[in-house]
Amino acid sequence: MENFVIEPTKSSPAILFDGTTGILDIAGESYPENSYEFYKPILHWLSRFCNNFREAIVFNCRISYLNTGSTKSMMDILDLFEERHSKGLAVCVNWYCDSDNDRAIETAEEFKEDVTFPFKIKSLEE
Repeated sequence: MENFVIEPTKSSPAILFDGTTGILDIAGESYPENSYEFYKPILHWLSRFCNNFREAIVFNCRISYLNTGSTKSMMDILDLFEERHSKGLAVCVNWYCDSDNDRAIETAEEFKEDVTFPFKIKSLEE
């Protein structure tokens, strides 16, 4: 499947999803004016990808800030991964946080509680 790439802006993260390797990277801050519109094509691509890609998916997330709308969209992404996992297909999330940012760690822990697939919370320094 083709790669999916979005360049970062001041208010939206960089997206680099490799359709060949299954390595999906997202990094930066996420507070676009309209989170739904920003994440809509991402969710569309991921839905197709999760349904067609049979190898393991690794999602590396280095988001330093998520607004409320972005948090909802991130949960939608995790729901796609949960559906994939329930079908016996491998997925793993590596969620990187600044070890000094208690709110970011708390957000990651809340996401982790809502899923059953491997979800690792790591320090940005790793």
